[in-house]
Amino acid sequence: MSEVTKANKIEKYELIIKQAESLIDKECNYVTNLSNLSALLFAHIENINWAGFYLTNNDELHLGPFQGEVACTRIKIGKGVCGTSMQRKETIIVPNVHEFEGHIACSDKSNSEIVVPIIKNDQVLGVIDIDSPLFNNFDEVDQKYLEQLSTIIANDVL
Repeated sequence: MSEVTKANKIEKYELIIKQAESLIDKECNYVTNLSNLSALLFAHIENINWAGFYLTNNDELHLGPFQGEVACTRIKIGKGVCGTSMQRKETIIVPNVHEFEGHIACSDKSNSEIVVPIIKNDQVLGVIDIDSPLFNNFDEVDQKYLEQLSTIIANDVL
């Protein structure tokens, strides 16, 4: 696993945002768009082993398009990192998932995680979920750009 500098990380995220906007520009199918966006995140964010989406269905999150190993299919609101992010309507960065009370271990290879809610009109439409095999892999740079991507998804995809 390579070490990522802050400047390098910002540069990569700025490219991800531009590519995301281009990918969804002329496509109106949300499954197609989220599939491409998960592939984009998986390919360009370093030191991760899972990148994808969970989409809101009543009081649960259901697995959406993703890249990585097999994942949990349903998560109740308030459960695990994803369900807690949905409930709080806020980004959660977990430096060590083994210390997060109620963490749902879909993969034993994940050690840190970031979850960003996708919100439109005060409703959580889903979450962006990214896992890393490294501890402490996510920071305020990840949060800033993934929240920007979340807004794009809320306005232009879902």
